[in-house]
Amino acid sequence: MSVRFHLLIPARMASARLPGKPLAMLDGQPLVVRVLQCALAAGAETVHVATDSEAVAAAVAAAGGRFIMTRPDHLSGTDRLAEAAARMNLDDEDIVVNLQGDEPLMPSACLHQVAALLHADPGAQLATLWLPILDEHEWEDPNVVKVVSDRYGRALYFSRAPIPWPRAGGFQAGRARRHIGLYAYRARALREWAGLPPAELEQLESLEQLRALAAGWRIIGAQACAPIPPGIDTPQDLARLQGRFVKANSLDQ
Repeated sequence: MSVRFHLLIPARMASARLPGKPLAMLDGQPLVVRVLQCALAAGAETVHVATDSEAVAAAVAAAGGRFIMTRPDHLSGTDRLAEAAARMNLDDEDIVVNLQGDEPLMPSACLHQVAALLHADPGAQLATLWLPILDEHEWEDPNVVKVVSDRYGRALYFSRAPIPWPRAGGFQAGRARRHIGLYAYRARALREWAGLPPAELEQLESLEQLRALAAGWRIIGAQACAPIPPGIDTPQDLARLQGRFVKANSLDQ
């Protein structure tokens, strides 16, 4: 049975590595519209873009999408998501999936998977996905977030460091896990998020999910059911995907 969920796409203009990222053109459409198209294809109950930018909102509306205006002073995507969810008047157990505004190629199967994962664990506030790390450079890269979990799939820690670290030394392909920045939240967890104090480890590693772990929240995870292409963080990433959607459209015809 398919699990019902709502999709929110946080989109902000202040990207350090790709200024104005949501409105960067990707095969003739703003990036935020490409992500919106990806979200709509998943068949969620509702799909909204959460933004503080009038220009982003206009682009979404022009594409026939829906948006929720949020404050400009949010420090994290989850803070923006929490404000947007509060305006939707959701029930406590409603599930909200956060699709990052730079992930136009996220498989629909993974969106459904992370929602179902949270639905199946009543004690979890969040759910997320991971993929095994097969490349040593990826393991060592601080821009690649790793996760270590217990035997039940519950996250023990997230880090930019290469964890777990084999005591005997040497990289072990497939042992470490790359965290995928795709989350499902219970609506009540998003309501409670604003009351959580920033955590020392969160600030040290610059990883907001550590705030949830420090507060004792349960984050359940599983290996993604499909390959997940990298998102768009830089002009080079954007250039790499140019032509991808033109080819996809031609195949659909």
